[in-house]
Amino acid sequence: MSEKQNPGREPYVIAVVGAGPRGTSILERLASELAGARISSRQVTVVVFDVHDPGAGHVWSTAQSRHFLMNTPAGFPTVAPERTHPDEPGLSFDQWRAAGGDGAVLSSVERVELEHMDRGSYPPRALYGRYLRHVFDRSIAALRSHPAVAEVRFERAEITGLHRGEADYLLQGHPVDEARPHPRRSGAGFELRADAVVLALGHVPARLNPVQEAMAQAADDAGLLYQGPNVPGDVAWDKVPGGESVLVRGLGLNFFDVMIALTVGRGGQFNEINGGPGRALEYWPTGREPRIVAASRRGTPYRAKSCIEEFIPDSVHLRYLDGELIVQKVAEARVLNPEAAVRFDAHVWPLLHRDVLLAYYRAAALRHPSRFEVDPDEFVGLLTDALDAEHQAGSQVWLQDARRLVEELAPALGFLDVPGLGHPFAERGFSSQKEYQKAVMEYLEYDAISSVEGEKDPLKMAIATLNAGRMIVKDMIAEGLISDESRLLEVQGWFEPLVEGLASGPPLQRIEELAALARANVVEFIGPDPEFEIDLPTGMFTASSPWIDAPAYTTRTLIEAMMPANRVLQTDSPLLRQMLDDGLAAPFTMHNDQGEPIPGQGLAVVGDPYRMVDAKGLAHRAIFVLGLQLSSAQWGTAIAAQAGAPLDGAARTIGDAQDIARELLRLSQVKDLDQTR
Repeated sequence: MSEKQNPGREPYVIAVVGAGPRGTSILERLASELAGARISSRQVTVVVFDVHDPGAGHVWSTAQSRHFLMNTPAGFPTVAPERTHPDEPGLSFDQWRAAGGDGAVLSSVERVELEHMDRGSYPPRALYGRYLRHVFDRSIAALRSHPAVAEVRFERAEITGLHRGEADYLLQGHPVDEARPHPRRSGAGFELRADAVVLALGHVPARLNPVQEAMAQAADDAGLLYQGPNVPGDVAWDKVPGGESVLVRGLGLNFFDVMIALTVGRGGQFNEINGGPGRALEYWPTGREPRIVAASRRGTPYRAKSCIEEFIPDSVHLRYLDGELIVQKVAEARVLNPEAAVRFDAHVWPLLHRDVLLAYYRAAALRHPSRFEVDPDEFVGLLTDALDAEHQAGSQVWLQDARRLVEELAPALGFLDVPGLGHPFAERGFSSQKEYQKAVMEYLEYDAISSVEGEKDPLKMAIATLNAGRMIVKDMIAEGLISDESRLLEVQGWFEPLVEGLASGPPLQRIEELAALARANVVEFIGPDPEFEIDLPTGMFTASSPWIDAPAYTTRTLIEAMMPANRVLQTDSPLLRQMLDDGLAAPFTMHNDQGEPIPGQGLAVVGDPYRMVDAKGLAHRAIFVLGLQLSSAQWGTAIAAQAGAPLDGAARTIGDAQDIARELLRLSQVKDLDQTR
């Protein structure tokens, strides 16, 4: 008899829906937990479903263009804890890089990419997808070799239905072919009964919002090309006409994929020139490019990341924002009021604001000592005293004192308007498009210089400090320490857009390329607060900025440079729609300042690990949610786990996967005991 055989008892069946990064983390943590667990008399079967390639999933497809780059350096992301011993599980992306692929069979292109990478490099997304596939395969192999595992299999299939049975769950789906990027159903439907289900769905299709739907319908009526939000690797870029203008709405991370797909993706070339930061490249066109006319509310692209290896430099220290102190204060308040929470604007931002200002002027004291009216060290001491001064709780008097100090002793530097950094041209008018293009070029060149300066640059150090604070705010939201009202109006209202535009930008390479394209007149910027319409008489898209005194741009193509919305009520996923319609799932409920319920972006979940909650408010015994659909319970769920970070901190997604794996094994043992009684 094989050690895999266990007569008399059916295995405990675990279904993992989604084989991308989050699903891979589940498998890796499950293998790790089994390696050190006492073997139960009941085995487990693991069935993993995805329509895309396992490991890489949708966004990280290994088949996408090598031109699409990651937006974090190689030393940051991981789907598993760092490996501490050759025989132990775990492997970060940077460890995989340093190991030359860790034994994975690589293509010649992948080998060359790995050889030219270091911790601070921004690799192709397809290469990260190859790492994910390697971790997936290793995890599957580890599970299959364990005597407690009866079977592990991957099914290339779309799960379209999930139903609750008396003691288990029924999954319904269809197999799909391997056509990419749009797999199609290729056979009759099937059913699977599972004891537990993990939803690691990742990015799923979404319906257009009302504004986008109206634009898409009007464009269809007028015979125009409207490209809605989409994963860049899924877009048919060859349908975008060359030699004419195209409107691109959005200057965030997806914009740079649009930019590259329509230029280098059509044979254009960037060549190095000796022009210094901001002027390091020139672009040689092919004539097949369109003229890219881009716009966003801020009027400028996200700022480039600094040229440093670490996601947050070791030199960043938070003196004022103490997450543990806030946790303690909330715990004390909850003795009398179980619903007590802090407000971001009143209790968190004043502390982080202090840290950002101190980081800026400390760096300026080293980089620009001549801009101070007194000894720079003396100024930093005086500023620290002003920031340290105790005032009544919630008082903003310190801000006035700090501003006065800067105006008197560092007027050449001026006072850093941190919230204003998110809108560099706010309420500033321009007399012509030429004048605005010149202003944006100066902005891009200064941003490039700042990035090259790295930890020496005052602004980049202020942004790095802001980013460090964001990580603490993420933890606070996950722990329920910030009130719903504050999160809706303050964190999501202004802080999230601010920190995204400043700290979540592309590598410097992309800003250099954008500047080169602007000099070559391939890219042009519309201006802040753009207005997009369809002009019925001419049947053309139009776009203009109220801050630029110039005629509107007109084109026959509009591209939405953004991912599909991550809102469960806007989803076009058959599985999510069915669960919501049947009451098996519900949107997360938040409350405004009047106590009125407001549906959140993600699914309703409870506990640790996150169990899905149905429409009646009851938690499922064994349906767990991981990843993007936790966007109401957490913040920044699309950000990868940080290598080497705590599992209850910046590597929380791995910690969540570990909690789910432990609970799955506990449940399998509980059900085993139930059957033996």
